[in-house]
Amino acid sequence: MQIEYVAGAVDVFAARAADAHNDELVGKNRSHAQMSRRQLPIILALGATQTLAWASSYYLPALLADPMAHDLGISSNWIFAAFSASLVIAALLGPRIGRQIDLVGGRQVLSASNLTIAAGLVLLGLSHSVAVMAIAWLVLGVGMAMGLYDAAFAALGRIYGTEARRPITGITLMAGFASTVGWPLTAWGLSHIGWRETCFAWAAANILIGLPLNFFMLPVIRGARQTAATAEKPHLPLDRTMILLAFIFAAVWTVTGAMAAHFPRILETTGATPVEAIAAGALIGPAQVGARMLEAGFLSRFHPLWSTRLACLTHPIGAVVVAIFGGAAASAFALFHGSGNGILTIARGTLPLAIFGPKDFGYRLGIIGAPARMAQAVAPLAFGLLIDIMGAKVLIVSSALSLSALAALFLIRAGPRPD
Repeated sequence: MQIEYVAGAVDVFAARAADAHNDELVGKNRSHAQMSRRQLPIILALGATQTLAWASSYYLPALLADPMAHDLGISSNWIFAAFSASLVIAALLGPRIGRQIDLVGGRQVLSASNLTIAAGLVLLGLSHSVAVMAIAWLVLGVGMAMGLYDAAFAALGRIYGTEARRPITGITLMAGFASTVGWPLTAWGLSHIGWRETCFAWAAANILIGLPLNFFMLPVIRGARQTAATAEKPHLPLDRTMILLAFIFAAVWTVTGAMAAHFPRILETTGATPVEAIAAGALIGPAQVGARMLEAGFLSRFHPLWSTRLACLTHPIGAVVVAIFGGAAASAFALFHGSGNGILTIARGTLPLAIFGPKDFGYRLGIIGAPARMAQAVAPLAFGLLIDIMGAKVLIVSSALSLSALAALFLIRAGPRPD
């Protein structure tokens, strides 16, 4: 009888424990669903404003450089030199902008970025000399420091802490179409209203669309003014992991910057026709978005180190394919390169967050990202010279950079997720 009584008690206890476990799982699932619903408006708002910010700043020179240079009576190299200077300005300001977001949140900074980008665009549209054009690009550099991915990632880290990986992936999914949306709109403006009026139109879009979305959709951080008034500048030691991450992103962003500027030209050196090269280039955007969807789904189960390592492999694999099969494999190379680049964009935010946690995330992101922005500014010129010397063998250099980043990633350990 005692044995039967004890067995019955154990069964009752086990049943209650199972019920409690099921209730806990249901509670967690309900909590995740509620969090996803709360995140969606901010993801949509930031995805839209990031698409606008990239389209109206970073992606402008590709189409505006030639008509601007013709109108100003200068070489288009002056335009690209001013654009590179704007990226250097953005790199130098990155840590300061990130620190400000850590203190007061992203609402104020991202809203100010729309005003700054709009001011730079108006000044660009009014420029009739090299000096004014250069000043306009420097203003745009300040706007890009305040309004592109690093600032948006820092804002999401300030809002969601260690749960920011999903929102970061979400906004990159939308902003991955920035060139797909921006270039046709800029091209339409050039053919119908001229390059100056196109700058004014993009400025108006920042004021009428970007500013309200950033200002009204991003939450106010409570106690931010008091925190900003009393906070001291944090001391973030440049330890081994910080240095490795800075090197990794500088290496892969050198490749990204070079491919963005010279992708069709590189493919033509491998034997692809101009039509094949342009058609292959059009596949990079969809490949990026497809890879980001994979990151949002299957790869989100793993530490970002693993997805970043995988992303560093795709460009060298694509280079090997195009080296074996020549220009006929241009599309395959574009798909490999684009998919890796899509995941690396997310990793720029999620990998430091997973390793170091949300504390001083924006400031840390600015420090880690500064060498990458510098490299991105220099890469188009450096690879342009290398292509003249090496031709298709320049892919050896880009692949070596990607593989060096992969080797550095294996020196970083995926420690326990910070609380």
